[in-house]
Amino acid sequence: MLMLRLVVMGIVLTISLVQAYSHTRRPQPPSPKALLTTAPVAPELATARCQVRGALPDMVCTPGAINPSVTQDNISETICKSGYTKTIRPTVSYTGKLKADQMNQYGFTDSGRSHEEDHLISLELGGSPSDPRNLWPQPGASPNAKDKVEDFLRTAVCAGQISLAEAQHRIATDWTTAETGLRN
Repeated sequence: MLMLRLVVMGIVLTISLVQAYSHTRRPQPPSPKALLTTAPVAPELATARCQVRGALPDMVCTPGAINPSVTQDNISETICKSGYTKTIRPTVSYTGKLKADQMNQYGFTDSGRSHEEDHLISLELGGSPSDPRNLWPQPGASPNAKDKVEDFLRTAVCAGQISLAEAQHRIATDWTTAETGLRN
């Protein structure tokens, strides 16, 4: 059974990677629904060793997940509305326990105070508030450099300079390059 699950996970990952890298031109961003993984998180991930990639989380352990309640059509009532993220932010008791579990998965042995339980796709870009696939124990204190990128992308989405789906794709793929081509 374990082998079958691993094979299926490998096939799904391979298909995702082939789709993402099969275009010779810049790939189109996935639709918001494509960013949602509908398959349950495999129990094997609970004991998997996740690896940071510089300033980025492990793509398998933390692929990102979106909030289906946030769409391009309702951004003026959601992410572009002042105070919106406060209404959906998960409780510290939830994120604290998740952070401890994920620190073990990532193999971090330092203090939890040395990490921020961060949303890969930020709440201000329509990221899922509580899906563990969208949260990870990002090394470093808050605020951090990623916060400025999130603010910039949110402003660009709300100004109509970039679509919500494109911003979500950019931040989930590599927040360190998410602003490329957007700044004047």
